[in-house]
This record gives sequence, structure tokens and C-alpha cells, in this order.
Amino acid sequence: MNEQIIEQTITFVRNELGEDATGHDWFHVDRVRRTALHIAKQEQKGDPFIIEMAALLHDIPDEKLNKSAEAGKNKLDSFFQTISLQEEIQNSIIQIIESISYKGGIKTELETIEAKIVQDADRLDAIGAIGIARTFAYGGKKGQPIYDPSLTVREEMSIEEYRKGKSTSIHHFYEKLLKLKDLLNTEAAKEMAESRHQMMVLFLDQFYLEWDGHDR
Repeated sequence: MNEQIIEQTITFVRNELGEDATGHDWFHVDRVRRTALHIAKQEQKGDPFIIEMAALLHDIPDEKLNKSAEAGKNKLDSFFQTISLQEEIQNSIIQIIESISYKGGIKTELETIEAKIVQDADRLDAIGAIGIARTFAYGGKKGQPIYDPSLTVREEMSIEEYRKGKSTSIHHFYEKLLKLKDLLNTEAAKEMAESRHQMMVLFLDQFYLEWDGHDR
């Protein structure tokens, strides 16, 4: 039964996000799914089915990918009506999805190891080489400039400011991405994050050299 539900969920997510151009496409979801299961195996913790389902569905209700937060929630709720899940398991999946978003750095205490694992997997996909590519894909889709040195890095933001305030793709590294390594929950994820974090640091060093018209 669980395998059939996973297959139904994969089909649904691919149909919904398959052509997304903001870095939240099916391939992102699949990477998060596979990374989350890898972390769970390394940590030897968590319910694999709940982890896989939450990873697959984590972007479906995302406000930035829907007309509104309510529209996203309704989309997720409608999908759950098409599959047979125990209410307790469904509620666990929803709780994970609702709690793992970055939201401008506002701290949310995660209640379960499954939530911590899925959050780590999602955050790992936001950093490193793929994270860099996704940052500029999202920034371009959102209409943000690559960089504007006249803007300052925003330190503390409300969710509204984080979502809609004026920024650039390069600023996003300082407002979120470079912070993620120290916000991870599991030892397995922290190990994976080291090289990815260093990749971003090297990229930014080279970016500023080229911005100023220099080479190494």
C-alpha cells in the first residue's frame, strides 16, 4: 500500500512542479527526497514513509509557488483526499511541511526527527553548486537583479519582508544561504554541508573579483 501511495504522490508532484523555473521543480523535490532518506539511513532514525511523503510534498502548498497560502493549502488538502492514509500519518506529514520553511530565519521548533531530517535535506539543496544555480534561477524569475552594491544585507526580517522586500541574488547568500550550515539538525547533514558551504564562499570570492574587473 505504501509503495502505491508513493507512486501516486510522485505522479502528482511531477504534474504540479515538473515545469517550474524557480528551482522548485521535480528534480529539486526528488533530490530532497533522496537526501532525506539518506540522512535517515545514516542517522538510523525516523519513519521512512513519513519522511519520503513529506519530502515529496513539501513544496506543494508553498505560498511563493501558489496564488496564496490558502490556495497552496487547499491544493495539498485536495491531494490527500485522493489517497488512503491514516489521519495520524497525514497529520504528521502536514505538520512537517508547515514547520520546515526558512521564513526569513524565524526560528521554528521542530517536534519530530522526521521534520528535522526533511528540513535538513531541503536546506542542503539550497546550498553548494546546485544551491547557487537555484538562487539565480529564482532571482531571475522573481525579477531581482544579480547584485546591487548600494543595497544593504537585511538582518532581521518579517516573513512579509523576506518574501517581498527589495534584495538581490547575491544578497540572498548573506540573508539565508550562508547561515544554513549552522542551522542544520543532524550530524549527517552537517557533514554534507561542509563542502557545499565552502563552494559558496569560493563562488562569492570569485564573483567580487570579477565584479571589480579583476582576475585572481
